Amino acid sequence: MAAGLQTIIYPVKDLDRAKALFGALLGVEPYADEPYYVGYKAAGQDVGLDPSGHAKGMTGPVPYWHVTDLRERLAALLAAGAELLQDAQDVGGGRLIAFVKDPDGNHLGLLQDPSAPSNPSA
Repeated sequence: MAAGLQTIIYPVKDLDRAKALFGALLGVEPYADEPYYVGYKAAGQDVGLDPSGHAKGMTGPVPYWHVTDLRERLAALLAAGAELLQDAQDVGGGRLIAFVKDPDGNHLGLLQDPSAPSNPSA
């Protein structure tokens, strides 16, 4: 089951410039500020900056659908014709992410948060 789009990750080449721009846009300080990822929470959205995004195949922002069972949703997307770009990866604290490319070249991300309610039928 998908809980909706709550996260978008932007690949960035210059993390310091991107932090200045997104800080000005969102009007908040980052909740995570590491050399490998900067994250903001604003207006119910999680906005991330990934300086390794281009190297992972990100060609632009990737929206992440929050799901209760990432591996099941990922398998369903692959069976429906999506191309795997990043397999399930724990990015800390049990939070899993993955992303795929649909047949039209659009990138779709999946995110499973361990603090989200579990639904075994999802």
